Amino acid sequence: MDLSISSPFRGAFPAPTSTFILNPKSRCSHSLNLFKHRNSYSKNPLFSRQKIPIRAQVSDPAVDDGFVIDDVPHLTDFLPDLPSYPNPLQNSQAYAIVKQTFVRPEDVVAQKIVVQKDSSRGVHFRRAGPREKVYFKSEEVRACIVTCGGLCPGINTVIREIVCGLNYMYGVDDILGIQGGYRGFYSKNTSTLTPKVVNDIHKRGGTFLLTSRGGHDTQKIVDNIQDRGINQVYIIGGDGTQRGASRIYEEVEKRGLKVAVAGIPKTIDNDIAVIDKSFGFDTAVEEAQRAINAAHVEVESVENGIGIVKLMGRYSGFIAMFATLASRDVDCCLIPESPFYLEGKGGLFEFIEERLKENRHIVIVVAEGAGQEYLAQSMQGIDEKDASGNRLLLDVGLWLTQNIKDHFTKQRKMAINMKYIDPTYMIRAIPSNASDNIYCTLLAQSAVHGAMAGYTGFTVGPHVTETQNTVKLTDRMWARLLASTNQPSFLNCDESTGGKVCKDTIDLINNMKITSI
Repeated sequence: MDLSISSPFRGAFPAPTSTFILNPKSRCSHSLNLFKHRNSYSKNPLFSRQKIPIRAQVSDPAVDDGFVIDDVPHLTDFLPDLPSYPNPLQNSQAYAIVKQTFVRPEDVVAQKIVVQKDSSRGVHFRRAGPREKVYFKSEEVRACIVTCGGLCPGINTVIREIVCGLNYMYGVDDILGIQGGYRGFYSKNTSTLTPKVVNDIHKRGGTFLLTSRGGHDTQKIVDNIQDRGINQVYIIGGDGTQRGASRIYEEVEKRGLKVAVAGIPKTIDNDIAVIDKSFGFDTAVEEAQRAINAAHVEVESVENGIGIVKLMGRYSGFIAMFATLASRDVDCCLIPESPFYLEGKGGLFEFIEERLKENRHIVIVVAEGAGQEYLAQSMQGIDEKDASGNRLLLDVGLWLTQNIKDHFTKQRKMAINMKYIDPTYMIRAIPSNASDNIYCTLLAQSAVHGAMAGYTGFTVGPHVTETQNTVKLTDRMWARLLASTNQPSFLNCDESTGGKVCKDTIDLINNMKITSI
């Protein structure tokens, strides 16, 4: 699996930035581009730098093939006289058998995997991995790790692998854990992290370092970093956390400090703007199967059983979509990206009634951000935000359950058995599975390699995007779900074109931005 590094920290999020990216979307190549099965360094929407157009070596020098590198910030950008040192990995027993220990300067990861024959080569990111030269002596490194925001399977694995990577690969002994999120920099005591201390924390859910939302004060945080002599900062968190990391990076650069700032993006919803897959996602999809299976058993055992399972997904329905595809027991999946309606021809009520007549039961999976526009109309809206700046959502699961119950018992005069399951906190709190553990290791080690090589203001991950990651209704994955569940699309179709969705609707979908209600 190849990862890239990109620079997401500069500029307003989600402006383009440089990050180390693990790219699992691509074919299984063994370059470092995280989500595309290649690890690479790429720009992160938090730290944006200029894209560098480079003309490839071709037989005709007049040909411009559109090869562009989205480069990553480096400490030498503002500390030009910084000395470099041989990478201690060249003497590592673990890497002794590796054919090519170090990533070459010209190694890059393509942003697009599928291209046309005559298209330009497009944007590329720096490949993640160890460099031949490092800009920190092992004995001079004082690193710190902080976790912010909500819980997600795999946080402890990332912490463990950063500590072990720094110690085992680079001989770093001075590693601090910042307790309780960003405010821990200036209001909490730190803990000393060693491989022995973190040895088995990957077996536990939650975060070993504690977490919190908000509490970001750039000046206080960088003052603390400077006072403690910290020169490597590893920040684990979602969009809000990475925005904070961006401000830390900018202040560090402004002060001219030799401090590498590395971000490891975290969001269980898989909706973070800088990568196309986040750690903990596979675990969440796997654990969601237990809730879906329980709902299916319940409704299958009664007459006219209707089961509703609410899953995470504030703005993006990836967990709901993938859990539905994996389950095969789901009859309908509702996500924020796909508007739906309850009454009338082709509506959800009609579909539920048809399935009850056919199968005597139905299972519906709904993402927490789905249908918020309907809830806002029928219920008193809550115009409040949490400490991370996320708007508080109305409970679509309870709202949908009550509306279905009222429709069938009061209007249709049908006896139904409603079953509602909300496994949200059960899913968030579990340890990561084997797949996510491996992925967390790739992310953590790529972050360590990047920081030691002098890169800063970057995040690690498989692919970089400049907008929030959402389900694309016009892509094949959503079509696969519709084919699997045989549910209605809830979109306007033109019967004259054989049921094809009209062009105006497609244009609306392609241009749609998911916003909180």
